[in-house]
Amino acid sequence: MGISRHATAHWEGDLKSGQGRLSTPQSGLMEDTRYAFSSRFGDEKGTNPEELIAAAHAGCFTMALSAKLAEAGHPPTRLDTRADVDLSMEGGPSLSQIRLKVDAQVPGIDDAKFQSIAEDAKNNCPVSKALSAVPISLQATLAG
Repeated sequence: MGISRHATAHWEGDLKSGQGRLSTPQSGLMEDTRYAFSSRFGDEKGTNPEELIAAAHAGCFTMALSAKLAEAGHPPTRLDTRADVDLSMEGGPSLSQIRLKVDAQVPGIDDAKFQSIAEDAKNNCPVSKALSAVPISLQATLAG
């Protein structure tokens, strides 16, 4: 049995001068959160699709890494992940790359095993699989 989550988007106006609102009714995390051309391509406050993809990917990868480390007998003390999602305008807008960077504290594991498990989590978390058309890199650092 699977799960289903949803979000809603409302937009008014044209692309450049219009604006929209995003909501996540199930969690209540976002309620009518502003997004617009200026929050995507400029510095105006509000969210954008790339930021939301980055948050989803950072969260999913980190949960997958935690699970895989625990399965290997090395539950992490902490995992801090950053995901950068790049939007290219060449040939029309497209996601050009995603860079995951994790800094981890994992007792009793050597770096080679940590790197292998981190790479497996990167390749197999559900969000990575969904974004497989986009090159995804990983920088994994094991704190001493």
